[in-house]
Amino acid sequence: MALKPVEWVSSARTNLRAFPQAVQRELGFATVPRADRRDIPERKPLHGSLRGVLEISENDRSGTYRLVYTVQIGEVVYVLHAFQKKSRHGIATPRAELDLIAQRLREARQDYERQTDR
Repeated sequence: MALKPVEWVSSARTNLRAFPQAVQRELGFATVPRADRRDIPERKPLHGSLRGVLEISENDRSGTYRLVYTVQIGEVVYVLHAFQKKSRHGIATPRAELDLIAQRLREARQDYERQTDR
């Protein structure tokens, strides 16, 4: 199976690189280069306006880390966001993070349109 090209939106790559090494390896392997794999652990589809966006998480003794991406835009994997979940209460993705993901999804779509208009 051919690997899809990967595009990192905004600070997603920088954020991932700030995570502990073991977390970087797990999240990086799970999404890049095989974002279309079916056996990714802890993969959660987002809903509503974020349909088609996937979130994976990795726990470490320092906290829970999440990486959000989509494979629904052309033949490109767009990594939208990487962040550490701060709250120890509940599993829901915080509203501020969801808003940022929605903004970056719009940016990814615009980027893809620009690239395909050439």
